Amino acid sequence: MAPGSPPGPAIATMKLNERSLAFYATCDAPVDNAGFLYKKGGRHAAYHRRWFVLRGNMLFYFEDAASREPVGVIILEGCTVELVEAAEEFAFAVRFAGTRARTYVLAAESQDAMEGWVKALSRASFDYLRLVVRELEQQLAAVRGGGGMALPQPQSLPLPLSPSLPSAPDPVPSLPSAPAPVPSLPLPRRPSALPPKENGCAVWSTEATFRPGPEPPPPPPRRRASAPHGPLDMAPFARLHECYGQEIRALRGQWLSSRVQP
Repeated sequence: MAPGSPPGPAIATMKLNERSLAFYATCDAPVDNAGFLYKKGGRHAAYHRRWFVLRGNMLFYFEDAASREPVGVIILEGCTVELVEAAEEFAFAVRFAGTRARTYVLAAESQDAMEGWVKALSRASFDYLRLVVRELEQQLAAVRGGGGMALPQPQSLPLPLSPSLPSAPDPVPSLPSAPAPVPSLPLPRRPSALPPKENGCAVWSTEATFRPGPEPPPPPPRRRASAPHGPLDMAPFARLHECYGQEIRALRGQWLSSRVQP
């Protein structure tokens, strides 16, 4: 602290490399939030439309979305984000502790955009992460000290516990486990009328199902199979075709002659 300066909290100085900041601001890593905001000038009351990019606890702003080098950066540590009344609609301010600290007045283009930016900026600092970790540690200590108490449901925890942390005692033995439900199988349908039984076997009556009708035609006469090892067993296909063709022609002639006769 310089001599003669008013008393206040000690502010740590941090040296930033401009080239490293420019690379970090425009790298391909996913951003926490990005969009256009109206930024009020430090010395003038005019608002300028700038493209803002939030990465971790650093808020970069550019001339437009296509710019490759940021105009400035705001380190979001030791600050509060609150709504303010300003000439622009949907305005909010980023205030830092200290008498000489600067207040950044920003304005969004819609109510949803303003709410999204306020929420993202409020969660960007390491102070917020420190509070979240402290709350998780308290919940973990309560679970460890509970002994046989049941573990809280996963929905009640804001963030999942780390897999490396030791788990609490298993509360399953203290609760009676219900047997697993047995899947029900569909039962077969019973027929409307069961057939009579004899000696435990069903007897199906053929009288009710028999209906007189035209007699089916007699089956055609079966041709005698050739004797094994006959003369046609080793005959070529042309000879077999000729032999069976003569037999078919003879049978066809008999059938035609039988039709001619009255």
